[in-house]
This record gives sequence, C-alpha cells and structure tokens, in this order.
Amino acid sequence: MSEMSEEQINKIIENYKQQKIKDKNRYETLKLNEDFKVKNRERARLHYEKNKDKKKQKYQDNKDFLNAKSILQYYKYNDKVNIFKEKHKDKYELLHSKGIIV
Repeated sequence: MSEMSEEQINKIIENYKQQKIKDKNRYETLKLNEDFKVKNRERARLHYEKNKDKKKQKYQDNKDFLNAKSILQYYKYNDKVNIFKEKHKDKYELLHSKGIIV
C-alpha cells in the first residue's frame, strides 16, 4: 500500500466532513415529511417485534451482571472485597470473566 501525503489525508477528511454535513441537512429536511415519519415508525416497530425475544434475553443476562457489579461496589465502598469473594463466589467469577475484577 502506498503512503498518502498529508495533503491527500486532509482532502479525504474534508470530503468526509462535507458529506456528513450534507447527510445531516438531508435528514433534517426529510424528517419533517409525514410519509417519512410513518415509514420510519413502521420499520422501527417491525424491528422491535422481530427482535423482542433477543432484547429480553440480553436484559436478563445483563440483570445478573449488573446485580453482581452493584454488590461489588457496596463491598468496595466498605473495604470488604475479600468478604465479597467468600460470600458471592458465583458473582465474583462472573465479574472476573467479564474483566471487571482482575
């Protein structure tokens, strides 16, 4: 792969910024259109209906993780992390596997 000059890099960045501005302006005018709103809402509703079970499972999985993290914060605040390790071994392992506890 050939190296790009500083000028070429700046040109690419400037083109990217201009495209983002154009896209934002286009969306700002489009979102006022009633047909666009109806289509967008319908698309979002169908996506929600299609993926409802996946989201529910994700929230359930995170519920256990967030509960364990909350309990850890309590023990950290009271300087009793060793007691957390002893009392809540399963929660400790979960946090350790996610990289929260090293």
